[in-house]
Amino acid sequence: MLPWLLLALLTGSLVYCVLTIVAAVRYRGVRPPPLRATLTNAAPISILKPLAGIDDGLEKNLRTFFEQEYPDFEILFAVRTRDDPAIAVVERLRARYPSVPSRLMVTGEPPYPNAKVYSLDCMLGAARHDLLVMSDSDIRVTPDMLAVIAAEFQDAKLGLATCPYRAVPGRSFWNTLEAVGLNTEFIGGVLVARMLDGMKFALGPTIAARRATLTAIGGFDAVKDFLAEDFVMGNLAAARGDGVILSSYVIEHHIGAQSLAANLRHRLRWNRSTRRSRPAGYVGQLFINPLPLALLLWAVKPEWWPAVAAAVLLRAAAGWATAGYVLRDRLTARLFYLVPLQDLLSFAIWLAGFFGNTILWRGRKYCLRADGRFELAP
Repeated sequence: MLPWLLLALLTGSLVYCVLTIVAAVRYRGVRPPPLRATLTNAAPISILKPLAGIDDGLEKNLRTFFEQEYPDFEILFAVRTRDDPAIAVVERLRARYPSVPSRLMVTGEPPYPNAKVYSLDCMLGAARHDLLVMSDSDIRVTPDMLAVIAAEFQDAKLGLATCPYRAVPGRSFWNTLEAVGLNTEFIGGVLVARMLDGMKFALGPTIAARRATLTAIGGFDAVKDFLAEDFVMGNLAAARGDGVILSSYVIEHHIGAQSLAANLRHRLRWNRSTRRSRPAGYVGQLFINPLPLALLLWAVKPEWWPAVAAAVLLRAAAGWATAGYVLRDRLTARLFYLVPLQDLLSFAIWLAGFFGNTILWRGRKYCLRADGRFELAP
């Protein structure tokens, strides 16, 4: 009985690999309007950048936003306290690029758990423009990023766009494994969800939205108590009927360098948050990764090795479709041999995500509620 159950699960996972390949091809088939026409009728953009301390490569990351080849934009930064070391980085860049309108805000401590949302809310009140790009401090872009976003927002029905990302690790083996997983596994789930059910969520690193859309969903007050505020923001916009898309622009997400313990805590926090944001989808992640299922089947029924071989080939094809064809990630191409190890680690962390309701985030312990909200642990 067990071999047949494992074979059924593995078959479902192989179907998922095929869906990933199809979804990658469909995503690449979408193109925004020509950038030249966009720049002629450029809508002004406000970039909102919440900061907290010094990330690896912070100055390089922020500099790419000052260097946008776009006629009308401003950048707003927010920190919690006046002694935040990120302030010195921002001031150096503001002095280097005086022609770019920018502003630095000190918000004070947030009145609710999600400090990022509080910073965004403060910056929204000071932003001058109605097209907003909310981007984390660990994001790096090319000079045409705003032009691509603006081209997509020429569609009047579009309310929110979220950018897929290519993960770039620091000098850490564990973050390198994580990057391989993000570029071959996580983005595959995003693309398949987009193909089968449409975009009903957003990805946190970079989100673009119209001010009118944010106002209509209740502003940041509607998402302030959620750990996965990005997911909820996209979900609320889609439920309201505003258009939500996965942008054609791929950003770079520099995930830094962590020890094994820190990386495991980070991944476990992400998995526990996902389980509460979309419980059914979290259970369905069993099918994202065929290699652990294939190895279990091989251990039980060695003579069924052709199924294992099929899993290896289709997993490799799906991984190339996302990391190579969609993200054009050179790191994963060079380190593709790490995919099996990453898949096994990812499977173990996925199992661990079913247990526990506490997380550690920026040195503080929080309790997760069943509906995805969170609060400081007593």
